[in-house]
Amino acid sequence: MSIFFLHGLDSSGQGAKGRYFSEKFPQVLCPDFSGDLKERLHQFATLSANHQNLTLIGSSFGGLMATCFAIAHPERVQQLILLAPALNFGDYTPPQTLLNVPTLLVIGKQDVVTPPNLVLPLARKTFANLKEQLVEDDHMLHHAFYAIPWQELLFDQ
Repeated sequence: MSIFFLHGLDSSGQGAKGRYFSEKFPQVLCPDFSGDLKERLHQFATLSANHQNLTLIGSSFGGLMATCFAIAHPERVQQLILLAPALNFGDYTPPQTLLNVPTLLVIGKQDVVTPPNLVLPLARKTFANLKEQLVEDDHMLHHAFYAIPWQELLFDQ
């Protein structure tokens, strides 16, 4: 099993969430990505080429990356944890067949970047095994992120 944190568009693997994983769960890989979605997906495909049974934690644009990667490679993805995923960005279109990867989606009620009223309908058309958590928070999930039971989600299953 390999766990990757995929950061947002204007962030890095050393942003607040990446630092949290590096400090609390050093086995979580927090690479840096740059470029557009296609370039980032290519970078991730190269980085993850020798990894199977992936757990992908995607924040914002990283959530879009994780979703697109899982659609293209469902046999390699064991679990998705999507934090305010940017499914409303660009020309994202749900797949023809629902993706049957266990997926936790956490999104803030006050999120104006990836509004729940736009993201949740797309998520419901994407994932067959979706658990939604609509929380009192904004796009950055400043409070909700730290309340997520990471140990249980990542290692105690």
